[in-house]
Amino acid sequence: MTCRCGRTVDAEELAALTAIASAAATAPQAEPRRSTAMIAAVAAGIVALAGVAGTFAWNARRSTAIAPVAQSQPASASRDALADAPSDAASAEPLITTSRSTLPPSTFEHAATPAGPAADASSNAAPSSASAPSPALEDLISRLTPAVVTVQAGSARGSGFFISPDTILTNVHVVGANVGVTIRRMDGTTTDARVDKAAPAYDIAVLKVANPVASQPVIRMGSASAARVGQEVIAIGTPLGFLQNTVSRGIVSGLREVDGSTLVQTDAAINPGNSGGPLMNRDGVAIGIIKSGYAGRDGLSFAVAIDHARAVLDGQPVPAAPVASTPSQYTPLAPAVPSPADQQRAEAARAYEQAVTQVARRADALDSRWASFKGSCYEGRIVGSFDREWFAFWDPRAMQGAVSPGCGLAFNEIRRAAYDIRNEVVGLSEAARRADIFPGVQRDVLRKYRLDYSGWDR
Repeated sequence: MTCRCGRTVDAEELAALTAIASAAATAPQAEPRRSTAMIAAVAAGIVALAGVAGTFAWNARRSTAIAPVAQSQPASASRDALADAPSDAASAEPLITTSRSTLPPSTFEHAATPAGPAADASSNAAPSSASAPSPALEDLISRLTPAVVTVQAGSARGSGFFISPDTILTNVHVVGANVGVTIRRMDGTTTDARVDKAAPAYDIAVLKVANPVASQPVIRMGSASAARVGQEVIAIGTPLGFLQNTVSRGIVSGLREVDGSTLVQTDAAINPGNSGGPLMNRDGVAIGIIKSGYAGRDGLSFAVAIDHARAVLDGQPVPAAPVASTPSQYTPLAPAVPSPADQQRAEAARAYEQAVTQVARRADALDSRWASFKGSCYEGRIVGSFDREWFAFWDPRAMQGAVSPGCGLAFNEIRRAAYDIRNEVVGLSEAARRADIFPGVQRDVLRKYRLDYSGWDR
């Protein structure tokens, strides 16, 4: 039974109260004053009984509320808490009447934290700050691009990047056999640099700039060991040899061990001319040097881990470049991406060779006619050594014989065909000179087709 005051009354207590009420009801009513006094006494008894019962219930609740807290604390903490607790019952009452079920979890757990120096230290410690967010991509690119340069090694074009105001990283296959290269910055200015170190096993070359600028932006070196498959990466370089500071991005597609070096695989857009440029994480820290691509496939490019560059810079021993019995699938990107002028020169050289090929076919046919003529219409010998014996037409001392009677017409036809060939070769050589085809290229083509003769201009 629940009293209107909110206290629960058990069966025994209810029976006692009922007996008292019954006795009061059957008492004599003759003397009003005595009846009034008796009623007052009964009421006082009920109040006293209720007070005693309430005290027992209050003590029971107190013991129930203290038990969980005491169990959640270490013994030393419980002793400290009891020692520090005020003796005033009124001060202790909120802790006693507050149960775990009525407190927010964070409040309860804080109350249960062991007291002592460790707790005080943790409460006074500054909150840990969250990791700084990555800068906006546009801001990051604006900061990084001045650190990336074009490397000109002869007619070749590649990329490189500053790691300090006087030091640039690139690929060995970009600089080739050159000991000196030209560096072209983002603003178009150029400066000379020398090849300071080279590690063909890693395809890493270190360049030293002749006139370093103290304010030169640089790119920090990180580590490929921290790279995770799927993380975003950024590539900057000079694809095709003239699109300087082109930016592309992708993800780390994998980490590979190839020929003793670690390669970071990426699907970022990489083209010939990007070789030697940086592959960076989202914070702009270099994790690799762009090196190669999978033959005949797009979206499969590789950068040699920047960790190898650190080893080269530190002077650590570098393994010898592996000699493979079969060509590697990881072919270097053409570092020697020609400039537009170089491309035009290469196209002109191809056209020149095609034209020489046509002339060579006619020269081969003339060889057969000359051999037949010499066997039946020429008496004597030819002095000297020629790739094609009829070259003797341009050396008066070479033909020391005579043309047989009746063979003059055939001799003149062969001579005319030989001069036609000579005129075409001379004309092609002049066209090659105007197209800026290197003399060595012309000579190699003529030798290939047995048309290289110093007497053409006689």
